[in-house]
Amino acid sequence: MNATNRTALFATSNGFIAINGAVKLHIMDLLDKRPCSFDEIVQTTGKAKSTVSVHLNDLKKANLLRESVDAVDRRKKNYSLSSKYVACSQKPLDTHYYHSLENFSSTFSSETDFFQNVFCAFKAGFEAQGIDHNPIVKHIGSDIGKQIANTFEQGDFFDSLEEVRSFWKCYKLGKVQIEDTDPLTIKVKDCFECMSMPVLGHPICTFDEGMLEGILHKITGERALIKEIECYATGDNHCLFIKV
Repeated sequence: MNATNRTALFATSNGFIAINGAVKLHIMDLLDKRPCSFDEIVQTTGKAKSTVSVHLNDLKKANLLRESVDAVDRRKKNYSLSSKYVACSQKPLDTHYYHSLENFSSTFSSETDFFQNVFCAFKAGFEAQGIDHNPIVKHIGSDIGKQIANTFEQGDFFDSLEEVRSFWKCYKLGKVQIEDTDPLTIKVKDCFECMSMPVLGHPICTFDEGMLEGILHKITGERALIKEIECYATGDNHCLFIKV
């Protein structure tokens, strides 16, 4: 997230909490990717230890993160999120929202085509209101991905990748190709999430990112970070996801 002049919403056990300020958002963005030590946070933010310490204490008091003692060196402290990153404010983008609404004035070729356009309209509608919905969409995708993985046969990693391909094909989510395994690189043609979207200049398939992360987490036992680097919304004729 770009923390400048932004407000982000985080879900806690007590409800939503809004956070702004560049340093706090930088810390939360970092911890949303993975747990970090105090020294890592200081190094990444480029701020003084005393400044980082104040911000961490504020975030801890708000129940947004948890602090733990390092198992190897008890003098060190580690931090992780105890909240979920839900959404962030952004400049309203309404052009492609109204474009997506125009699609509903014509007849759809199939039920899949209809629901694909509904999905795109929902996403564009949030953006039109100045809401970056991608964090919560990715979290939901990850939760769904973990449940999908429960339906897979108990095979090895490569068997599971074949089941991903079959699942996407069966439910018309796209045509999956495993381009590489080191690092894991997945190409999707006819992507359900974005094929109906206009060219926006940036990847938008956060739901697919989340589903793939959830599936990989479930089958490997380790948290995976999947990033989309090519997309129909960037003018490509496919989507390309890579494990980073």
